[in-house]
Amino acid sequence: MRKYELIFVIRPDLEEEANEAVIEKFKNLIESLDGEIIKLDKWGKRRLAYEVKDFREGFYVIIRFNAESKVTTELDRVIKISDDVLRHMIVRDDE
Repeated sequence: MRKYELIFVIRPDLEEEANEAVIEKFKNLIESLDGEIIKLDKWGKRRLAYEVKDFREGFYVIIRFNAESKVTTELDRVIKISDDVLRHMIVRDDE
């Protein structure tokens, strides 16, 4: 298993419960595919460097996890079809 870092930005107009549901969805997806969550950081609302989908702010979340490469492929696919996520990036942590 390799270490990965998932960074994603959720739409700022969602309620707190909806934010938690989006975060739980991705967390559960990682765990259901035999991944292991190391750390989950919620940075909260931050101003974006540029406007994305007519939003100037976003709710930032970072998840560090251990998983096989198939997990990142599925995670990337699911995030791309999620309307609540403005931007995301999955990076392998090589240390």
